[in-house]
Amino acid sequence: MKITRKDVLVAIITNVVLLLGIHMTGAGQDSPPLSSAQIIEILSSPDRTTADRTNDLRRKPEQMLGFIGIRPGIVALDLSAAGGYTTELLARSIGPTGKVYGQSRPRDPNQVPPSASVPEGNTRPNLAPVATPAAPRPSPLALADREARLHEAGISAAPIVALSRPFEDPVPSDLASEQIDLVTLMFNYHDLGHLGVDRAAMNRAVFRALKPGGLYVIADHAGRPGTGISESGTLHRIEEAFLRQEVEAAGFKLAEEGKFLRNPNDPRDKNTPDPPQPKDEFVLKFVRP
Repeated sequence: MKITRKDVLVAIITNVVLLLGIHMTGAGQDSPPLSSAQIIEILSSPDRTTADRTNDLRRKPEQMLGFIGIRPGIVALDLSAAGGYTTELLARSIGPTGKVYGQSRPRDPNQVPPSASVPEGNTRPNLAPVATPAAPRPSPLALADREARLHEAGISAAPIVALSRPFEDPVPSDLASEQIDLVTLMFNYHDLGHLGVDRAAMNRAVFRALKPGGLYVIADHAGRPGTGISESGTLHRIEEAFLRQEVEAAGFKLAEEGKFLRNPNDPRDKNTPDPPQPKDEFVLKFVRP
């Protein structure tokens, strides 16, 4: 077959374009973490709801996103996404070149949904709680609403994809092997105890789904030494050392501890501390080697 000069030029141009595409993709994955100023700008967006802004007072999202080292363009999974507070923050921070998945456990049709009136995780009990319905909305509906509001407001956010899957198998097969950059689990690991979840299976699934170097960030309400996960359904707490041991058993390495939600004055013997004070909470960042 005769190769013309035009064929050679086309081949050269095609290769250059492919190389540039590969380079741009890599640059997106290796982009620097958002600066504090960028995070503040995201949190100050006027379209954010009053409920989320009230949640900010106890969740400290500026410090949380900075601790995570959130980067544009990554793929993230928010385990136990619930109403989607964290899921939306991830979507806003990651931007349209990435993607965010929000996982929730499929509801048992034979089980009555829990009431939202219980002040679980009330880390600022002196603040008036935000009005909520008697029973929380299914997570996929809440995430769909957040996705729609972001779109309507013209926010340049990552698409949010709801996943209704068991904790032990939280992602579909196309994401199950080294496809995710970040997994978060905010203030709900303790619940896995009284829900009867196979936490070892879940942590192994998260390990497999994360890329090497991927992060697994867990925040929860601190329990007293020796209590393990035994007070998950009463005080909604978990012993930090116990959680760390379970996660590391899946192969993770502890990379960093966040101190910005700690309160050494909390005796950790009640769900809502008395006298009113912030609940002692820990934040742990694990890495897949």
